[in-house]
Amino acid sequence: MNLEAFQNRVLPAKNKLFRFALRFLGNEEEAKDIVQEVFIRVWNGREQMADVQNWEAWCMRITRNLSLDRIRSLTRKQTQPIEESFNVQHEALTPHESTEAHESMQKITQFIAALPEKQRQIIHLRDVEGYSYNEICDILELDMNQVKVNLFRARNAVREKLTKINAYGL
Repeated sequence: MNLEAFQNRVLPAKNKLFRFALRFLGNEEEAKDIVQEVFIRVWNGREQMADVQNWEAWCMRITRNLSLDRIRSLTRKQTQPIEESFNVQHEALTPHESTEAHESMQKITQFIAALPEKQRQIIHLRDVEGYSYNEICDILELDMNQVKVNLFRARNAVREKLTKINAYGL
């Protein structure tokens, strides 16, 4: 891989890599360090990686592994609210609608944060980052059934909690 191929294949994924690392670490500076380390590893190992078909998935796997290593060496911290991390904007909403949307996003973020680790990773990769099932299988090194079952359970858990709050007004 030459510099041009690196710039065209690997660098466009930097924002996804950052968000993924940020969800693990909860710290922007740590996430930036992880992304930088991923790029260094990819660049240094570019000669041996001729058979990599999906560079983005491979980089996501490296990001996941490095983030898990960093978590093991640090105390676990919570991430920022999802609307701050992903710059969610609500244009042309009334103040009431805006407040309602903001509160709903906070609740959904809390519900996702309360999920088991594997479900939280899968729902983030699928519903936030938009990866395909096959890419998630590659990134997390799981088989297709595990990904589908965990995504189903994660979505159901979030849906049930949200429905319960909306139904009972709690």
